[in-house]
Amino acid sequence: MKILITGGAGYIGSSLVPELLNNGHQVRVLDNLLFGQTPLLPYFIDENFEFIKGDIRNVEMVKKAVEGMDVIIHLAAIVGAPACKKDPKLTEEVNYQGTVNINEARDVSQKMFYASTGSVYGKVENICTEDLTPKPLSSYGETKLRAEQAIMAKGNAIAYRFATAFGLSPRLRLDLLPNDFVWNALKNRYLVVYDKHFKRTFVHVRDIVNAYMFGLTNFEAMKNEVYNVGSEKMNKTKEDIANMVLEKLNFEVLFVDKGIPDPDQRDYEVSYEKIRKHGFDTKISFEKGINELILGLQTVN
Repeated sequence: MKILITGGAGYIGSSLVPELLNNGHQVRVLDNLLFGQTPLLPYFIDENFEFIKGDIRNVEMVKKAVEGMDVIIHLAAIVGAPACKKDPKLTEEVNYQGTVNINEARDVSQKMFYASTGSVYGKVENICTEDLTPKPLSSYGETKLRAEQAIMAKGNAIAYRFATAFGLSPRLRLDLLPNDFVWNALKNRYLVVYDKHFKRTFVHVRDIVNAYMFGLTNFEAMKNEVYNVGSEKMNKTKEDIANMVLEKLNFEVLFVDKGIPDPDQRDYEVSYEKIRKHGFDTKISFEKGINELILGLQTVN
């Protein structure tokens, strides 16, 4: 298949591109290289790889990128409530209007995957399922939800509401909570953990890639639905994560009662039964992901 990945040089995309190429797909990436990242350089020699440096806010650029594709995997976004809060105008332009540009450029026959987020739910009192009415609390969650709704209204699409990602990727991110904990434990030998009882759910970046590969194979059975993507086994408190790292590394940890409130108020457990009924489950355990982070981040200056 001919597959377009927007934001393909990012944290998820840089792990997804080689997997798609290894499975015989033709891959086109649209990315503005905002951070000057270069994780895709090894693939320019591959005749099945094409790169377009461009911005999803540019309508003509988007039309060019979408043309001739069988599948669109839309990853490009301003990610996370803190980043979105810094520039609400850019967040609106990228997360919502940029998605609308892609959605309007695609023919309904072109399959679409949208990278949504658990942040669309807002505050949840009980188990979080796809049946809940989303009530986003941050500009990140709000723009991602409106974009998701626009795509799903057009049809022939799947939206994945991902748990918090973690793990190593060619385009490294250290702001993700488990990655940040391991980094500080290794480099600073000191970690401050606020609101230790707050529970979040996580998914390894490789399992995000696996979810896309699974969706490509099972698209007809799964299409026109929204899915939480993660595993109940990965519902962890901040204290759980800190203690797991403490078992493996020698560092000081300070637990503090109150920190800066999470704008999305993510303190709940999530159900992944819906996607599991189709046969998908994650493969990488939390402990394996932490071990990988420890081994890999030791090599980073």
